[in-house]
Amino acid sequence: MNRTGLSTKVFRMSMAALFALFFLFPLYAMADFSTRNLLGHGRTLAAWRNLLADDALFHAIVISLALAVLTVLTMLAILVPTMIWVRLRAPWARGLVEFLCLLPLTIPALVIVVGLRNVYLWVTYLLGESALTLTFVYAVIVLPFAYRALDGALSSIDLQTLSEAARSLGAGWTTVILRVVMPNIWSGILSAAFISIAVVLGEYTIASLSGFETIQVQIVSVGKTDGPTSVAASLAVLLFGFVLLMVLSLVTGRRRRGVPS
Repeated sequence: MNRTGLSTKVFRMSMAALFALFFLFPLYAMADFSTRNLLGHGRTLAAWRNLLADDALFHAIVISLALAVLTVLTMLAILVPTMIWVRLRAPWARGLVEFLCLLPLTIPALVIVVGLRNVYLWVTYLLGESALTLTFVYAVIVLPFAYRALDGALSSIDLQTLSEAARSLGAGWTTVILRVVMPNIWSGILSAAFISIAVVLGEYTIASLSGFETIQVQIVSVGKTDGPTSVAASLAVLLFGFVLLMVLSLVTGRRRRGVPS
């Protein structure tokens, strides 16, 4: 190996080490604090056991996970057929759809809550005062991230040819979407789903202002009286998001190499 190649390798390894130190050290500090016995010496897993033992915190975790699942299903049910229809039947509306999907990035969460207050009076009247009604707001919040992931996946395939071939063989539009298009954009769907889950699990402002006890709201509440449990819950959410991103990387990498997953 020549000097240039060796220098490049050393530089890459140095940058990787700095990157790992920058991101992993805070996680290590959180793990250290959440397992430290503040009243004595040694280590304890009491804070981590509290994630399941504390009824309010456990209920908030269940609510947030249910919100994440419902948000992903709602987002995909709305966005995937819409984007396919626009590309096939109304390409003139592509810019409008992109603008509407990216618009939530420019609107502060406080404004969204105030703007939807009157709408949610009807939502709570019809569906009750459940935290799961936040699904409708979260489906809007995740649109910018989901749109980019799905748009990239749809741009990588010949959608017009695939749909026309399926239609010529007698397939209906539901079959075209579910059995022809979606398997070819699966990596984009996974990206949109995982990113949406991470956004929902990390959202605090809207849930707090709306008065619902999600995981982030409960973490802040618990942190006022039990710091280690609050840090343990925060670390668990971060690790869950990290695992999702790792799974996404592995799945998309296998699909690019043509390996069946």
